[in-house]
Amino acid sequence: MRIACVQMRSTEDVARNITRSCDYIDEAAGRGAELVVLPEFFNTIFFAQYKDPSYCQLAETDEGPTLSAVREAAARNGVAVVATIYEKVEAGLYFDTAMHIGPDGAITFKYRKVHPAGVLSLEKLYFRYGTRFDTYTLGEWRVGIGICYDMGFPETARALMANGAELLIAPYATSRVNMFQEVLRTRAFENGCFLAAANKVGREGDWQMGGASAIIAPDGEVLASADTQSDALLVADVSRDAVERARVAYPVRRDRRPDLYRCLTEEADARLTP
Repeated sequence: MRIACVQMRSTEDVARNITRSCDYIDEAAGRGAELVVLPEFFNTIFFAQYKDPSYCQLAETDEGPTLSAVREAAARNGVAVVATIYEKVEAGLYFDTAMHIGPDGAITFKYRKVHPAGVLSLEKLYFRYGTRFDTYTLGEWRVGIGICYDMGFPETARALMANGAELLIAPYATSRVNMFQEVLRTRAFENGCFLAAANKVGREGDWQMGGASAIIAPDGEVLASADTQSDALLVADVSRDAVERARVAYPVRRDRRPDLYRCLTEEADARLTP
């Protein structure tokens, strides 16, 4: 399968951001991509850097202008797209949601960010957390999605791998540069998965987005990489044979001991018992 990751800057002009993202989908399809990954909140600036309830107006439903345009672009080009938006379920109930859109333009899967960030950003003020690490089928592949801060937790990628993922999709909207690709390479290597990360770039409000989008092989090799300054369209071919080879060489699925990992889900006091 050929994958494309879009690295782009967004402005306050939502309509312009949507148009540019669809142009990238057209370009990726022209380069043979079968799956296109857009950054987190590609259609808006990263609003969660500010405490301002008016930004809740940026939330959209499945039928809103953003997904309507992206779905049309996917169908027009016959490609799958992962598009992550600020999703409105109802007034006052919002999520950070990655939508898998099939080559027919239909939404076939949703993943809602499990770990809203609450240190450098104010995401916890804007949307509710997701509760599942489900995976889904794309052709012969099993795919899992972790959004931005989710991938800072080893448990996210491991849970997705345990649920069958061979390809990890990681939409980002982060200014972080330190250890960014190192963490992504580790998540790919330690789980024997391909990983496709699409980040934003450029100045958005008070934040300078970090770029450095990448497509990474299961052995940790970086197949395609963007810089920290420029818009980019990354394209790389991935093979399930490489997943099998990596998992034979580093058989963590065989050697895991989930029976001993209860300390990760139990209260800390339980570990203090003699």
